[in-house]
Amino acid sequence: MKEFEKESVFRIGEVYSVDGRKIKIKVDKNKNSSYIFYQGQIIKNISVGSYIKIVKGYIKIIGKVEGEYIEEDKSINLAYYKQSEKINRYLLVSLLGYIERNKFFQGIKEMPLVFNECYLLDNKEFNMVHNFLDLGEEENYGSIVIGKLALEDNQDIKVSIDKLFASHIGIFGNTGSGKSYTLAKLYHELLEKFKNNKNFHKTSRFVLIDFNGEYLIDDKERDYTIIEPEYKKTFNLNTRNSKDKFPILKKYFEDIEFWAIYLNATEKTQIPFLKRSFKMEVDFENFKIYFLNFIIMMLEKKFAMSDIQNFLEEIGKILHINDQEDYIMFINFINSFIYHSSSEVYYIQPNNTYFNNDKRLYFNDHREELVKEIKNYNFNSFPEKIEDNFLKIPLKIIFQFYNDKLEKNMNMEFIAPLLKRLRRINYLEKVIEVIDNYSENSLNLMNIISLKNVNSEIKKILPLLIVKQLYEEQKVNKNLDNKKYLNIIIDEAHNILSPISNRESEQWKEYRLETFEEIIKEGRKFGVFLTIASQRPSDISSTIISQLHNYFLHRLINNKDIEAVERTISYLDRLSFEYLSILPTGTCILAGLAIPMPIIISVYEIKTGYEPKSETIKLVKHWID
Repeated sequence: MKEFEKESVFRIGEVYSVDGRKIKIKVDKNKNSSYIFYQGQIIKNISVGSYIKIVKGYIKIIGKVEGEYIEEDKSINLAYYKQSEKINRYLLVSLLGYIERNKFFQGIKEMPLVFNECYLLDNKEFNMVHNFLDLGEEENYGSIVIGKLALEDNQDIKVSIDKLFASHIGIFGNTGSGKSYTLAKLYHELLEKFKNNKNFHKTSRFVLIDFNGEYLIDDKERDYTIIEPEYKKTFNLNTRNSKDKFPILKKYFEDIEFWAIYLNATEKTQIPFLKRSFKMEVDFENFKIYFLNFIIMMLEKKFAMSDIQNFLEEIGKILHINDQEDYIMFINFINSFIYHSSSEVYYIQPNNTYFNNDKRLYFNDHREELVKEIKNYNFNSFPEKIEDNFLKIPLKIIFQFYNDKLEKNMNMEFIAPLLKRLRRINYLEKVIEVIDNYSENSLNLMNIISLKNVNSEIKKILPLLIVKQLYEEQKVNKNLDNKKYLNIIIDEAHNILSPISNRESEQWKEYRLETFEEIIKEGRKFGVFLTIASQRPSDISSTIISQLHNYFLHRLINNKDIEAVERTISYLDRLSFEYLSILPTGTCILAGLAIPMPIIISVYEIKTGYEPKSETIKLVKHWID
């Protein structure tokens, strides 16, 4: 009797028409009110965005209301009926799935028939539809709560950790929509849940690349953003005043492809030159001797004195000694050599400081004396040997440049611009540390890299260098231990993932796409997963967006951004797209593999102190006295 009573109360109407997945429901005229009373409870009636159940025999088909409209029933005689009873209400419903064995399944098993009865969902069925966990996941700590259903305050949204974090995630939304907060919330809940497990520390690494410095504060010991300081390592990089440095393995630092991009080397002339430079064997252990021998060789090969002067000047700049008194004296000594064009040989003028002779000292005739004088030249500021990796590469390039000029008699005007770009190494030196091997302390569980205080060149190239290294090392580790997990998180990802920027070279774009598209396509096999957050999804490669598995879509206003999402997330329903531009701050559409259907959620607050520093400034609060 109770069941019969419940059915009569929960019934809302019947199927009016079936057109593919689009179902039209005719609502009973006595069910047009906003709420229904049942056993002393107020139950919300159907509306756009709510769910209905269509009963077809023993199968319960679940649909979502995407729209509604009314039609006038002209067959009713108003002499016997009220005006309101002349109106027929219709619901436009999209099918989502079905309930079987007390579990909700996504997909269509059977289509409804016309006149099948339609009902509201009771609490048990509503919970089934919004239970996104597999059997036992909740009991085995396999889920996290990230928020509540926006249209139903009492419904927490629990998401499977395996389905969410073993996937590529996209978080999109205009500035101020709560995008960074959602990112922080996701990883705060995950790390909070497992931070005390030894296996978690042993097998997992999280690396967050933060372009705007929202995820760290200067006082590291009091920095609780996302997680407590003892569980994380922060790199506050700065190209003006060197502070922290990110460790880069030597083999990635010496990657010719990286340097070709960093120095904007042209494909046909400068890249082949760079390859020769990296192969050049410079004796850095006995660098001073090597350098002096190179000078002697230049004199013997009858180099133009202007080239020798340029060579000395460039070497002095790289070693930061071009203003040292003893180095200037050495340059003056070399400049005292004068080329005799008729004899095609260098000589030193009489009364030279070094040779008290009335006659000229021709290099060919007095070679041993002059070479001995050059080799014995002592200037303390010049290094006996070179150990610094940031000096070795530019020195190789300079030596190769003059070596090519010496031996191949090449016109080097196409290569010369490359030497001017060597100054960029100074910026790189301030933000990275070249190491031979990773140590236990190189990275922590959570690692936050702030690029807020670096210049545009480093902001562009360093994330790629870091990501490339992390990915390649994870591939090696995965072969040794298939339990390793790496999650690379990039906030404001449009800074480096735009395919349309005209400021960058094609070579840089290819390098970026090869790196990130390989991760997005193949990373899962090696335990590498990507989380990208951006306020401009239309600026990110469509290949990368389309390969993401789970999406958190905050408010998007720009049509191009909405169209970019629409193009790449084909399974998002029409209603969700229409919500995109009006979502309040902190509310987002969750869609993807972690849940069987798109839902709108309000993200729960993070504990005070753990939230990102991305709040909008309160103007009046700061302006009033």
